[in-house]
Amino acid sequence: MKHRNLYAGILLLFMLAGAAAASGSTQSYLGNTVKLSGYCYTSSTVYLFLTGPNLPANGVALDNINRRADQGGFTEVSVDDHDHWEYDWGTSSLGGGLDAGIYTIYVVDSPNDRSNLDEAGYSTISVSLGNPSISVVTATPGIPGSFDLRSVPDNASVVINGNYKGSTPLNVSGLDPGTYTITFSRFNYEKFTTPATIEAGAVTEVNATLQPKTGALVINTTPAGAHILLDGNNGGTAPFTSTNLTAGNHTINATLEGYVPVEVQAYVIANQTVTSTIELKKNATIFPGFSAPVPVPVTIGACTAALLFFAFRRPRTGA
Repeated sequence: MKHRNLYAGILLLFMLAGAAAASGSTQSYLGNTVKLSGYCYTSSTVYLFLTGPNLPANGVALDNINRRADQGGFTEVSVDDHDHWEYDWGTSSLGGGLDAGIYTIYVVDSPNDRSNLDEAGYSTISVSLGNPSISVVTATPGIPGSFDLRSVPDNASVVINGNYKGSTPLNVSGLDPGTYTITFSRFNYEKFTTPATIEAGAVTEVNATLQPKTGALVINTTPAGAHILLDGNNGGTAPFTSTNLTAGNHTINATLEGYVPVEVQAYVIANQTVTSTIELKKNATIFPGFSAPVPVPVTIGACTAALLFFAFRRPRTGA
């Protein structure tokens, strides 16, 4: 695997409040602006993307977490004449909120997502983002207890009193007796926050059911009037609007008499309205079940012979 580290290809620096650290890991807080900079000796542009809790596995753009890297969603930064680049990453304005947790930033010298880095030069840095808040736990001395944390769906990030603990299903032990604030979050789902109490030596079970975020989808067809199936369900006739759709991919089937049926995918973004326009092509058949006739070439000599034969066999009348 071609991984051009540091001076061989890309050097990524992390800078915050005037301090800089080479590629590795660092810590900041949600809402901060993180200054990223480095050097690239193999390209005039670097392509940045992010992976982490509740984000798609192959990454998203740093400036908008709804733009997937495996669909061309990168944050592109120019490299100057001295092979240097820099980018200010604002963690509070990304097209959606990040959860507290550990994230990895990739800087690549070509538009390659995480699944396709074999032929790219790249460097990474791990950034731990926490909530910039102060939490006070009222506890009485005693034997520590623990939380047994579960969610529907699984793999939700868990933050206890502002500190990221992992993803569900999760057991957090060694907690002093007292009341804690627990937040469950997952990409494209609404956050769920609840207080929970630890008793000395006991296990407290906390179960969270997360509600999916929704958006709207407007479906147009050219020409209009096509029948629409949305995720296999009867949608109506285009133009057609569907609201309260779960964020993510949805399947659209469009059919219109005399036109070739079409199936496409549409990605719905939470709290937004997305428009999908489908262009239909005319069907090559003239009538349902019958193909257009195929022309048969006939020579002039053959036509003449057929006419003569017909004249010769015609019965006489009269006399």
